[in-house]
Amino acid sequence: MGIFKYYPSNPKKLDPEMEKRIFIHSLIFPAAFVFVFWIVEIIEQTLGVTFVRLGVYPLHVKGLPGILFSPFIHSDFDHLISNSIPFFILMFMLIYFYRRISYRIFIQLYLLAGLCVWLSGREAWHIGASGVVYAMAAFHFISGIIRNDVRLLTLSVVVVFLYGGMVWGMFPINPDVSWEGHLWGAVSGVALAVYYRKYTIRRDKFDWEDEEEEDTEIDDEESQFTVGEENTDSQSSVEKKDDDKKWGDISHTGEF
Repeated sequence: MGIFKYYPSNPKKLDPEMEKRIFIHSLIFPAAFVFVFWIVEIIEQTLGVTFVRLGVYPLHVKGLPGILFSPFIHSDFDHLISNSIPFFILMFMLIYFYRRISYRIFIQLYLLAGLCVWLSGREAWHIGASGVVYAMAAFHFISGIIRNDVRLLTLSVVVVFLYGGMVWGMFPINPDVSWEGHLWGAVSGVALAVYYRKYTIRRDKFDWEDEEEEDTEIDDEESQFTVGEENTDSQSSVEKKDDDKKWGDISHTGEF
């Protein structure tokens, strides 16, 4: 079985070798992207050149190549570091859980976020991978809610907890920050999460989920048993009353 047909399931049935292959595969692509990010910035810093004009410049032909190249260009090492860590984590999550369609989703997020900035951004050079980061973060968060999947919901909470401040980046607070890239990246992520809402990640139930169902079944059986006892007691009382009437014993109502 290939890794694109295997999905994490019940912990009792995991294939250790397959899990190892999946983990390694999920690391390669985001690591390669981040490596190129750093190479580009090192070249800029060491040679004293700038690739800013390869960024997105909205509504101008000269800005079209930026849809492809802008995520690789950063203003400085601080900007690069702030994008590298979330990009790596979120891209790893995307490949690990959505292997069969992960690359398709990534390309769509990548192009859609850049295109939206080109169509609606300010007349300025927009650079950096933060738009793609916002796109993946929004995709994971909304997907976790839509699917009601324990693992995805947990990871979504982690994303919000670690990068909750990202919400403010979607507002025009800092003129030096491309809030349009953040906003349209997030919108792209939400749109694709809804679009792929019917894509299911197959898994068996965890042990604690089975135990919960067993407890429910036991409670139902106990309830049925209790109801049965009550019915038996009621029937016995009625039969006793009939016997009392039959044999002429005095009851509390004075009837014979």
